[in-house]
Amino acid sequence: MIQRIQTVYMLLVAAISGGLTFIFSLYTLADGTIVFAKDDLLLLGLFMASAVLALITIFMFKNRKLQFVLNRFNNIFNLILLGVFVYRMLNLSGEMEISEKGIGIILPIISIVLLVLANRAIKKDEDLVKSVDRLR
Repeated sequence: MIQRIQTVYMLLVAAISGGLTFIFSLYTLADGTIVFAKDDLLLLGLFMASAVLALITIFMFKNRKLQFVLNRFNNIFNLILLGVFVYRMLNLSGEMEISEKGIGIILPIISIVLLVLANRAIKKDEDLVKSVDRLR
């Protein structure tokens, strides 16, 4: 069952949260300093927690209900990460002068979409197993 489509989705989430955060910048300060996720401990922790949770969830393929719950928990991590970005971009504009937003800010949105697709595929598998059990 590890070759299912939800595994591909969760592997993409792990790659986005764990790898692309070091490649794409989050924002640029007014003095020209480019900020990556590795520069902020909170953001790095949330991105890495999302990546590790996605990798752990891949190997829970025998317990689809737990896999579904862990994906929802990972969605919460990404929503918190998105909330931190929105808070920093909107409320702290006087304290932290952010002149340009980077492409790294949309990474949690992409992760959320992929996790929703993975949950939809897990639910589809669970419904298929239930329908086969009903026939026995």
